[in-house]
Amino acid sequence: MAEHEHGPLPDADQEPPRRAPHDYPRRVLLAVSGLSPQILTETLYALAVATDPPFVPTEIQILTTVEGAERARLSLLSEDPGWFARLCRDYQLPPITFGAAQIQLITDADGRVLDDIRELEDNACVADQLIERVRDLTADPDCALHVSLAGGRKTMGYYAGYALSLFGRAQDRLSHVLVAAPFEQSWNFFYPTPYSRVIETQDKRLADTRDARVTLAEVPFVRLREGLPTRLLEGRASFGDSIAAAQRALEPPQLLIDLEQRCLQAAGETLRLKPAPLAFYALMARRRQQGLQAARWNSDGLAAQYLHEYRRIVGAHSGDVERAEAALADGISAEDFDQRRSRANQALTKALGAPLARPYLIQAEGRRPHTRYGLRIEPEAIRFGSIAEAVGPHSDDRAAENRNQDQEAGA
Repeated sequence: MAEHEHGPLPDADQEPPRRAPHDYPRRVLLAVSGLSPQILTETLYALAVATDPPFVPTEIQILTTVEGAERARLSLLSEDPGWFARLCRDYQLPPITFGAAQIQLITDADGRVLDDIRELEDNACVADQLIERVRDLTADPDCALHVSLAGGRKTMGYYAGYALSLFGRAQDRLSHVLVAAPFEQSWNFFYPTPYSRVIETQDKRLADTRDARVTLAEVPFVRLREGLPTRLLEGRASFGDSIAAAQRALEPPQLLIDLEQRCLQAAGETLRLKPAPLAFYALMARRRQQGLQAARWNSDGLAAQYLHEYRRIVGAHSGDVERAEAALADGISAEDFDQRRSRANQALTKALGAPLARPYLIQAEGRRPHTRYGLRIEPEAIRFGSIAEAVGPHSDDRAAENRNQDQEAGA
């Protein structure tokens, strides 16, 4: 056979060394903001001043509406009152990148900026844009992301938290800032000052901002990132698509092999393989389905089983079959066996990501030199048939999208 698989599988269990969030060179505070821009300075104060050790962002990003952006610009970024610059001066914070360029306006499905979020469709746009921003920030291994739930409408906070649950890593955090009475919901309060500053509170009383208490409540969240397929971590997908993929990752493994379309479906993701690795993977699946023991390169009948699957894929009268038969006249060599196993596993790992691919990989059993290889997925979870028929008449679009992203995997 002319097709060979080279290169070792990535070590799925190898983890980068852990660092505390404040030790990362890039530290981003991401907030959703509505009509109360104070939440940004309150959260920044809590993170950079009131927390030990402090988490001082290197940049701040906001997602907000037109009105929210205007309020942030006038109250935080203006010369006067300029509360963001004041906070940085009052507590001698290092330079933090935050300006008009870091304020992202939420847009509707047609790209028009939103004045407010009232319609069901607007909520969907907010969710999709939060997903995209969080995914982009968490794709940077040198970045620690801190997401604030405090601002904007309740649905915005929910989507921000869920986006971090989907894509968040060990160094990322989620929080809500708490302001003690009588300073909460007061337009005149932006952060506790290191000097006396008397303001009128919401209930028309006077209070000194030096006496204010601001607390950061860290919100635990379940990290689902390891269960997401590679296409969602690297590409663009809607909030709903990401949730559906995470849900499928929590379900028991299901494997469907479509030899006619030269693809397989694992964890709800469809990936296309070239005939050689697909035939090898299919024979392993067939052996598991039939209750046969794991195989070695010299297992009885292995070459015949491989050729049987290969004919089903390329057609019995294909010239490729004749070449395959000639190449395997003396059976499958140990080298060829290892290469085909590696290529099939690499294709699955590339498409699904290492954690999600693990149940579907061809795995080793026993010790050298008597190691055997096979699938460990439950036999009843393996099926051969049409992917389009199995998932319904509207599956072609998503399957096509997945095949484009993993086109000719295993080539």
